[in-house]
Amino acid sequence: MLTAPRHASRSSLRDPERTRGRILSAAALREFAAKGFAGARVARIARRARVNKRMLYHYFGNKDDLFREILSRKLGERMAWASAAPEDPSEGLAYWSQMASRDTDWVRLMQWEALEASSGVLSREAEREQASGWALDQVRARHAAGLLADDLDAAPTLLSMVALTTFPVAFPQITRLVTGLAPADPQFQKQHADFLRHFARRLGPVAHQESTLNA
Repeated sequence: MLTAPRHASRSSLRDPERTRGRILSAAALREFAAKGFAGARVARIARRARVNKRMLYHYFGNKDDLFREILSRKLGERMAWASAAPEDPSEGLAYWSQMASRDTDWVRLMQWEALEASSGVLSREAEREQASGWALDQVRARHAAGLLADDLDAAPTLLSMVALTTFPVAFPQITRLVTGLAPADPQFQKQHADFLRHFARRLGPVAHQESTLNA
């Protein structure tokens, strides 16, 4: 069994959960988002977190385990956000656009994974499939509630919603070329949120569209 590193700081030993959180959120997530899994270095993560490598290995085992722990925590965080998302798609799209702007490290992490993993098995794939299934059920529930047109299939609808809310953050250079504004610009964020609200109303049943337009 591994023991605590001889040179571990006293604060790390006194508050291990705080140290784990600092390693994950303040150091490892940023390193993986900036460099991808292949390019990330444990030594840089340790320096960012102000711990030594032995302490990092003590808490997480190896780089693979550290990456899986980050994904698990981020999935839990995003599921909590999803539970708090507005039911009305017109507000839901604006909400997820705001979340994407706040969670740029996650967007970059997914970009790196797309480049590195290709069509192979993903880390935490079963857990992520379960989360995707839950999201599809939420789209179907909005169909049943009359908030989305019945002839829109759940899977392409969800995929389109993800694209609409994530693309500006994932491709900031294209966003700037098309709109003249950076995704982080408050003016762009307001304009994009207004567009998403208007666009989402067009996804609803005709009766829902007419009632909204006449309100």
